[in-house]
Amino acid sequence: MTERRAAETERDELVLSALTAVRAFADAMDRMHIGLRGEMDMNASDLAALRLMIVREQRGEWVSPRQIATHLSISTASTTKLLDRLTASGHLERRPHPSDGRARVVVLTEAARAEFYRHFGERMGRMRAGMESFTDDELRAIVRFLAKMETALGE
Repeated sequence: MTERRAAETERDELVLSALTAVRAFADAMDRMHIGLRGEMDMNASDLAALRLMIVREQRGEWVSPRQIATHLSISTASTTKLLDRLTASGHLERRPHPSDGRARVVVLTEAARAEFYRHFGERMGRMRAGMESFTDDELRAIVRFLAKMETALGE
């Protein structure tokens, strides 16, 4: 095990505190996802695919089977099985890409969206309540921070 370098400045201490908070938040998200998997009777890959679909839908982006495979780091054969399973359970539909007739996209069904939010809604309400004490400027800083962390982890 490597030794942790001690903070030399107040800034170092603040950065280390932020990284510790990010790890704690990631751990809480992992526990939440484990709970959701049990509640929704899904394996980790199925739930991760649904979460990807929700996020991309909120961004107004289409999702291809290849993007799901890349996101989950699984083979195309495993992706096909996952999509078959989620299609059969009524969570996803495969459709032609709206602007490229040769390509296919995967979309959430209304039933899947409703189920996801039914299980996630209470947790979302608690997260919103946790934000109430922050000013608008603080929330903007949090959004900026999380976007930077997403970019750093995605590279």
